[in-house]
Amino acid sequence: MFIDIPEGKDPILYVWGELVPGIGPAASAFAMSIYEHSTLGLREFEAARLRIAQINGCLFCQDWRTEREGAKVEDTFPDAISEWRTTTALDDRARLATEYAERFALDHHGLDDGFWTRMRVHYTDREIAELSMCLGSWISFGRLNRVLGLDTACVLPSHVAQA
Repeated sequence: MFIDIPEGKDPILYVWGELVPGIGPAASAFAMSIYEHSTLGLREFEAARLRIAQINGCLFCQDWRTEREGAKVEDTFPDAISEWRTTTALDDRARLATEYAERFALDHHGLDDGFWTRMRVHYTDREIAELSMCLGSWISFGRLNRVLGLDTACVLPSHVAQA
C-alpha cells in the first residue's frame, strides 16, 4: 500500500472517506450507483466489468462477481473474457461489451464507424451511454485502487489462496 493508513483504520474506508471527505464519498456513491441502477444484462455487465478489471490489474475487481437476484456468472466466465475473441462461451452482446471495454481502456481513439455499426445492432443508445459510464467508473476507480495498493487490502478469498 502506498498511502499511510492509521493504525486500526480500514484502508478503503479511510482513503475513500476520511482522507478526501469532499471527493471520496461522492466517488463512492457514483461507483455504487453503477451496481444499483444498471439496466444492462448481468452477462454483458460482468463481461465489460471483468475485462476492465483484467486490464487494470485490480485484484479485488478481478475476484468480485456481481450478483443479481441470486444469480452470478459461471466460474469459468473470467477465462471466457480473457479469450473473448475466440471463445464460444459469449453471446454477441457479451462479446461486444468485452471488446468495447478493452478498446475504451486501451484504444478509445480507435473506436471507428465499423465498431459503432456493430454496437448499434445489439445495443440501444441508452445502453451504450450506460455501458460507457460503467466503463469510465471501473477504469478510474479500479486503477485508483490498484495504483494506491488498496486492491490488496480488500482482496476476496480466492486471490488470498492464490497469493
